[in-house]
Amino acid sequence: MDTHATRLTAADALLWDIEGDPCLRTTIVAVSILDRSPDWKRLTRRIGDVCDAIPRLRQRVVEAPLRVTPPHWQTVERVDLTYHLRRVQAPGRGDLRSVLDIAGPIAMSAFDRERPLWEFTLVEGLQGGRAALIQKFHHSLTDGVGAVKLAELLLDRSRAGRHARRTSPGTSSNAASPGTHAPGSILGPALGPILGPILGPILGSLVGPLAGSLLDPPRLLATTTKQLRSIGKLLAPVTTPLSPVMTERGLSRRLDTFDISLDDMLAGAHAAGGTLNDAFLAGIAGGMQRYHDHHRAPVAGLRVTMPINLRKPGDPAGSNHFAPARFTLPMSAANVTDRLGEIGELTRSWRREPALPLADAIAAVLTRLPRAATIAVFGGMLKAVDFVATNVPGLHDRAFLAGAEVVRQYAFAPPSGAGLSIALLTHVDQCCVGLNVDTAAVPDPDVMTACLREGFDEVVALGSATCMTA
Repeated sequence: MDTHATRLTAADALLWDIEGDPCLRTTIVAVSILDRSPDWKRLTRRIGDVCDAIPRLRQRVVEAPLRVTPPHWQTVERVDLTYHLRRVQAPGRGDLRSVLDIAGPIAMSAFDRERPLWEFTLVEGLQGGRAALIQKFHHSLTDGVGAVKLAELLLDRSRAGRHARRTSPGTSSNAASPGTHAPGSILGPALGPILGPILGPILGSLVGPLAGSLLDPPRLLATTTKQLRSIGKLLAPVTTPLSPVMTERGLSRRLDTFDISLDDMLAGAHAAGGTLNDAFLAGIAGGMQRYHDHHRAPVAGLRVTMPINLRKPGDPAGSNHFAPARFTLPMSAANVTDRLGEIGELTRSWRREPALPLADAIAAVLTRLPRAATIAVFGGMLKAVDFVATNVPGLHDRAFLAGAEVVRQYAFAPPSGAGLSIALLTHVDQCCVGLNVDTAAVPDPDVMTACLREGFDEVVALGSATCMTA
């Protein structure tokens, strides 16, 4: 993690600022299921070592008076591990549902801003002698891919020893990638007079792409028009969800999960000439279509925010390196093969959008607004997104935490104003799907989970049918 940069980046500061509206909280939660309880002393020692190795885990965010400068990181003199690492017994039947019921309020509760922005909770006494580790990070600390990298520092290759871990090869994240949401769009006509004087960061970032066209006026005009249209797509304001049933927003969260074989998902994707990410979105589209049909409210498409990973080799695990792609996911395809093809073409086109590299410049503009204006603009924007989808590569092979094997890992991205988030985290040979549901938007989360599972089963069935006819 970059320990030299004391100021939050523009993207990190934006994710910090918008929490003035509790519905927009940007907490990342992950749940690791363990085959046994880890050695408590070993676990505590390891977490302390990681905090020593990564100073950002020993720092809190401090804001300047009147926001005259960006917020910065400040080292806490003493990190109280008894606060950041907790140990509880599973209630009730001690099943996965018991763990998720503990994790739901954790996912929505605010951080203590006087402390570093992470908390772990070990849940023991699960069925079969298992345990679970609930991990909570503030989004300003890192994004989804970065959180996986941080978690890997805790893990071993065997029950006894410590070695570095590897993430899954060949599982490209998202159309894309990690973690979570972000700006979707912002500039309404009323904000023109406010933002006009501070568009320097965006205009400055256009200089490079345009420089090569200065001696060729037609090319300059075409390049400029393309860039501005792309920025317009990224920033186009919306105020109403496309879903006629997922319209309310609230503060309660319910988490849920299901697993699908990674090989089966890849087989379904390859049967239609697509990628794992195409199969992921096709499964969501089929599930959402079923959910709305269940409520007798069919839809042609829903608005989704999908973070696109911009990390490069060597980038630190800390901070955020993604751009938000916000588009309408179509649900009109008659069969899953057509759906996969349509979605693949759509997401590939978004990866080529010229505005995506300007995400940091846009964030820099927003952080210069008064906080109330930033929250108002963002709240109006993000609450009109129907759902967040994120696809993150996880561990490729077996991993151990203080003597306990990690048998499953689930990620729960924050909805941040959307009706729910859906995150796929690969783990060895499984696709672990985590749902973070705003129960005001989806008051029947069990129905939503069942519908989404059926949508993914349809993708898997496509691969099975292809294998049978081959």
